[in-house]
Amino acid sequence: MNRTPEHVIATWMGHINKREVEKLLALYHEDAILIPTFSNRLLNTPDKVRKYFEILIGRDELSIALHENTLNVQAMPSQLYAVCGIYCWRFAVEGELLSFEARFSLVLDLNQEAPILQHHSSQIPRTL
Repeated sequence: MNRTPEHVIATWMGHINKREVEKLLALYHEDAILIPTFSNRLLNTPDKVRKYFEILIGRDELSIALHENTLNVQAMPSQLYAVCGIYCWRFAVEGELLSFEARFSLVLDLNQEAPILQHHSSQIPRTL
């Protein structure tokens, strides 16, 4: 496998933007843990991760974009990487297009077919 962490992030966002649920889910390891942006639950099974993304991808006018120059990659031993940054979700809520800035962090194992081991994302607070 000749992937980079940047490639995995770009692929993940592409699957969101194209509403490709199956391809998106294929990036998550079977034991992956997702702490999602729009839920107060820790999702630790493939079924829970699937249900979350099926609902999210069903949102009208859904898109996601990485904020320029926010992606940080830290290499660890054995093709493991910690990746973090800021992205912006956009989708319609009751007919109004809204933006939700969020910070994210992932642990990736590029030796795995499904490289996402952990994924945490939370909305950026508007006030301190």
